[in-house]
Amino acid sequence: MLKLLLLCTLAVASRAEIAEEEDVLVLKKSNFDEALAAHPNLLVEFYAPWCGHCKALAPEYAKAAGMLKAEGSAVRLGKVDATEETELAQDYGVRGYPTIKFYKGGEKESPKEYSAGRQAEDIVSWLKKRTGPAVTTLSAVTEAESLIADSEVAVIGFFKDLNSDGAKAYEKAAEAIDDIPFAITSDDAIYSKFEVSKDSVVLFKKFDEGRNTFDGELTKEKLLAFVKGNQLPLVIEFTEQTAPKIFGGDIKSHILMFLPKAASDFQAKMDQFKKAAEGFKGQILFIFIDSDVDDNQRILEFFGLKKEECPAIRLITLEDEMTKYKPESDAITAESITAFCTLFTEGKLKPHLMSQDIPEDWDKTPVKVLVGKNFEEVVFDSSKNVFVEFYAPWCGHCKQLTPIWEKLGEKYKDSADVIVAKMDSTANEIEAVKVHSFPTLKFFPAGDERKVIDYNGERTLEGFTKFLESGGKEGGAPAADDEDDLDLLQCEDLEADCCHLFF
Repeated sequence: MLKLLLLCTLAVASRAEIAEEEDVLVLKKSNFDEALAAHPNLLVEFYAPWCGHCKALAPEYAKAAGMLKAEGSAVRLGKVDATEETELAQDYGVRGYPTIKFYKGGEKESPKEYSAGRQAEDIVSWLKKRTGPAVTTLSAVTEAESLIADSEVAVIGFFKDLNSDGAKAYEKAAEAIDDIPFAITSDDAIYSKFEVSKDSVVLFKKFDEGRNTFDGELTKEKLLAFVKGNQLPLVIEFTEQTAPKIFGGDIKSHILMFLPKAASDFQAKMDQFKKAAEGFKGQILFIFIDSDVDDNQRILEFFGLKKEECPAIRLITLEDEMTKYKPESDAITAESITAFCTLFTEGKLKPHLMSQDIPEDWDKTPVKVLVGKNFEEVVFDSSKNVFVEFYAPWCGHCKQLTPIWEKLGEKYKDSADVIVAKMDSTANEIEAVKVHSFPTLKFFPAGDERKVIDYNGERTLEGFTKFLESGGKEGGAPAADDEDDLDLLQCEDLEADCCHLFF
């Protein structure tokens, strides 16, 4: 008995060593296993102290931890400084910040990636769906009112028979959505309170029309389409908090309005934008971007815009490839935006490809300067082997590569058949190559086949030289299909907030 008491005392003492900051457990490799044992359902943020996105998340993360703690929930939130606990971060494949993983049931081998928004309510809702039943049963009006009051979006299924086929389809749909609370009721008083006269599904929200009622056959697929089509505002502002919802959703066609919030006609233009959005619900996501916000300047740059050129409208599709479209008219009216979106949905728009003008001295330096207007002519010259760096001026790794790339250009400046070149991919686009990260290095060998070979070797003068001398074999690989994911346009520097355009 004495031995058992001693072991229990040691266990309690060990748990007490896990410090907390604003209700968030401070985790290290030395206490990680103990934390999982003490708190089987644990959400962990791997962060870097210098990361701007981590700093923005911190107050919401702490608020979520406090909300759960106040409810007496067994679910806890923890954080790991990945710059200090490098081994622990490496164990769980942390490659960017913040990375958030959920460890359920004390199991640490395959944690679930957090996939919802970055506001406290999003975090709490996601965790409740992950740890509790997918659908909560409501038996009183006050319960329904509290659910709606506490949630930005909530869905209630009204079913007199909770075992009906419709109710079962509803539960299956609820299991497939992590970030929205679902409830079900057969209570007459709740039916009456919300003026529901027959079995149906109602989505309640704190924006736009306030509620949407499902109308159609009760199947999982149709219910999912209904929820996903109505869970976001007609117009959603692009922020760090809303980005996961924007880019993690099923709607991959986005129209963006760049407009300063401080503009005198802001509300008038927003009203026109929102009016146009009504006709494309579920087809195109309407997004507003405050062009005065410093953090949004890289997005303007990505679309070839400057602050002084706003307001402006652009459309982008993130499906098979990332393709941009520009309206012919600069007018921001419901009519002009509707016409632009209609042409897009009918497949009648041509992509908008940015290009700088060809510099007069583009071929006067060892590293040739390519832009959209001279790219095809240079890289697909059948008599030349062309090695191109696609870069971003702000990318830390691109800056590190510059002196090596210039030495490579110097080495081959007198070559009859080798060209070393570079292109600023933030200002120039071509159909032949889709650039998703910086720097991207591609080789275009001589010949008529228009072949493209990715360079995957060492970024050294020796590595580049071997690659060129081997005809693109040493350190090269055939260009793979570019993946359309949420890491679009990242440079690889984890120590620079500017690496992330879409986070």
